[in-house]
Amino acid sequence: MSSFKRDKKEEEDSGGNPYQNLDKTIVLQEARYFNETPVNPRKCIYILSKILYLLNQGEKFTTKEATDVFFATTKLFQSKNVMLRRMVYLCIKELSTMAQDIIIVTSSLTKDMTGKEDLYRPAAIRALCSITDSTMLQAIERYMKQAIVDKNPAVSSAALVSALHLSSSAPDLVRRWVNEAQEAMNSDDPMVCYHALGLVAGLKKNDKLSTVKLITRYFGTSVKSPYMLCLLIRFAAQMEAMNSDDPMVCYHALGLVAGLKKNDKLSTVKLITRYFGTSVKSPYMLCLLIRFAAQMVETDDSDTSKRFIDFIEYCLRHKSEMVIYEAAHAIVNLKKPVRDLAPAVSVLQLFCGSSKASLRLAGARTLACLTAKRPTAVAACTVDLENLISDPNRSVATLAVTTLLATGAESSIDRLMKQISSFVSEISDEFKIIVVKAIRRLCTKFPRKHQSIVAFLAGMLRDEGGLEFKAAIADAIIEIVEENPDAKETGLAHLCEFIEDCEHSALAVRILHLLGREGPKSRQPSRYIRFIYNRVILESGPVRAAAVSAVAQFGAQRPEMLPNIKVLLSRCELDDEDEVRDRAIFYNAVLDTGDQQLINDYIINVVKLNPIQLEKALREHIATKPDETFDIMSVPTEELNEDKEDIVEVEVKKPTQMSTEEMYNEMLSQIPGIERLGPIFKRAQVVELTEPETEYTVRLYKHTFARHIILQFECVNTLNDQQLEQVHVRLETPPEYNLLSIVPCQKLVFNKPDSVFVVVEFPSAYLDSLGTFGATLEFVVRDCDPNTGNPDPGEGYADSYPLEEFDINCADQIKTRTAAEDFEETWECAANSPEASDTFALPYNDIEEAGKAVCRHLALPNEAVSGDAIKEIKGCGIFRGGAPVLMKAKLVAINVGVTMKLAVRSPREDIAQLLLSAIG
Repeated sequence: MSSFKRDKKEEEDSGGNPYQNLDKTIVLQEARYFNETPVNPRKCIYILSKILYLLNQGEKFTTKEATDVFFATTKLFQSKNVMLRRMVYLCIKELSTMAQDIIIVTSSLTKDMTGKEDLYRPAAIRALCSITDSTMLQAIERYMKQAIVDKNPAVSSAALVSALHLSSSAPDLVRRWVNEAQEAMNSDDPMVCYHALGLVAGLKKNDKLSTVKLITRYFGTSVKSPYMLCLLIRFAAQMEAMNSDDPMVCYHALGLVAGLKKNDKLSTVKLITRYFGTSVKSPYMLCLLIRFAAQMVETDDSDTSKRFIDFIEYCLRHKSEMVIYEAAHAIVNLKKPVRDLAPAVSVLQLFCGSSKASLRLAGARTLACLTAKRPTAVAACTVDLENLISDPNRSVATLAVTTLLATGAESSIDRLMKQISSFVSEISDEFKIIVVKAIRRLCTKFPRKHQSIVAFLAGMLRDEGGLEFKAAIADAIIEIVEENPDAKETGLAHLCEFIEDCEHSALAVRILHLLGREGPKSRQPSRYIRFIYNRVILESGPVRAAAVSAVAQFGAQRPEMLPNIKVLLSRCELDDEDEVRDRAIFYNAVLDTGDQQLINDYIINVVKLNPIQLEKALREHIATKPDETFDIMSVPTEELNEDKEDIVEVEVKKPTQMSTEEMYNEMLSQIPGIERLGPIFKRAQVVELTEPETEYTVRLYKHTFARHIILQFECVNTLNDQQLEQVHVRLETPPEYNLLSIVPCQKLVFNKPDSVFVVVEFPSAYLDSLGTFGATLEFVVRDCDPNTGNPDPGEGYADSYPLEEFDINCADQIKTRTAAEDFEETWECAANSPEASDTFALPYNDIEEAGKAVCRHLALPNEAVSGDAIKEIKGCGIFRGGAPVLMKAKLVAINVGVTMKLAVRSPREDIAQLLLSAIG
């Protein structure tokens, strides 16, 4: 190392060029060393460097001198040194224009070009193409085609550049390589794409139509190569594509230019405003301008956005129907409020009366979308939409019906039902399901019309149709029954009649489950027993088993019917099906005890377990602890997800995706030893640990087990010029917690989320399980190319990033649900259990907000709050480990805030105290 430093210093001190005083004669004499055997590669490289320096400085070699050096250089092919071989290729290229009989090295170069050594092949291709004339090209044509599509980017790029040079001397021959060059344009390597595009465009430079096709081929696509994009821009500029007489060329040219300027807001504004008030020939280009203008309205809060809105409204008066529709569609879909929707709605209304089916579909579809946001704005189109009910295009007719159902008044419902009754029988099941969903929303909007709506749905149940269609109707009636108490008797009666002839077992099971849950609460529960017991006599095994469970519900909730129910269950004990017999025996045994708590837990309010987690827990139990008793209470319960509001339009079926549960299980499976933690108990809601616009964003997911919690830190690197490696989180834990292991993220690339997992053990005492954690993200930073994402050479440097503190509280450790109707009875049954109670002064002026805050701390849903002046909160749940919990609170608004009295009952007194401390 010291000698290296000394030589470097001497070089700096001299400040000269080591090749400055070279003499050509001396260098030519030194070249004779190439004939020695064996040769010293390092010495040969030095001599070749001198020759190349002289050639590049303009030194003139005679033909004899060049030929002698050329043939002396070819003797170096005997060396296997990589650097020397590449210097030989360079010398051959430079001497090929001066020496004679250079064709003699063709075989050696061809051998290297087709060999297995990738370091030789690119330089060999360049040298070979420089010495080969047009008469010899056909001999290497096959090899050149293979090299152009080679997997090695350096080989492919060398072949493409060489072909571009050869196209001037042998254009007809190189033109036969276009197919291979076009295939190379799809390469993942940016430089290969660039060179391939240059070759193809060079071969087609005299063909304007082919050049236009070549450029427009990549408009609207994601071109990975920035070099290729730069070349496309040059070609597009040369062709003045945005001023072309061809409408499609204008459209694609604008798309390319706008795509390249998408991150430059000022340039985008200039691009759009450039065409305001001008006569744009291309309607496609105008449509694209309208879309860009709509995007700018959404993102620009300044007065400039008014110009864009004026431009879109101006386009409503264009002669092209395409432009008019695009402008109307943009206006009605703006998230920002528009002063007047009437012009756009008027245009859509005219489209609904058009003779073209495409315009009618466009108008009806856009009005249907507008109905979800501004139903009053669509009211003026009622007559036109009613005319579309009989439209021969079923998509148009379905959209008209669903829009009318969403915008109709309560007084027009009966008339609408009569209008669509004949229409429904003529459409396919797919469209019928859309209509059923629209009718379902109509009943939510006008609950007093439930009788006519349910009767109409029941009539559709009796029509021909598949399982999906019948299930949609049954689901709609079931939802109406659950939401509207007045519709309960009517809905249950129609469902009872339907299961008499129902041919789908799965649907019959769902309806029987509903009858068992809602039937005992009706005014005349005995009327449903006959329909249910008929299923025991006439149906298949699964339906009979569901009927037994439904019958048991009546015996559990209606004591006056218990003797008759026991007789029916006794008959079912003789059934041929094991499942039916077992259920009947089990329910009879539970009802014989007379224990109301037992009946409630095992018949009325049975906990619904998550089936995915139940299967996983059973498999783990069999694999790890087959001799121990399985604790079913440790399995997470099934969580109901609220469905999003359906948009009134023809739906497109989405591909089946992995469920959230399966996705989490797959991610956690990479943690070593996770099977020893047992089944997962609960997953808490996400916690943001960074601000949204920071260079690194981190979100926390908590996965709770009986005695452990896994903290999943999902990290996103938003810097495209950095790659993070060995990413982990340093935790500052409360002293009672025990940090067991950390699973780091090995590599975090730009904009691709990945996770760090930390396994922490809960304290042995429940009361110590509330705590605040500090966290710091630590990693190694490596700079990388923003375009390719490839990291620069080197080891990088260590860095850290502070994260927000987070808490582990009661809500992370308990699964709760809203109390059932018999909560008071359950509360009294638990009178002997330990109880903890206290009175709290809550820092809220609004009693509604106070109730929601308490539910948030206790992990209860907001539906647990009831009452007006005095709010009551009732709920129950299971703490990690399986201990049941009952909670009851009363909130009263006073002058300076809200006062609450909270009582908690549980077999574990420390858990009850813990829930109180969560509030305090």
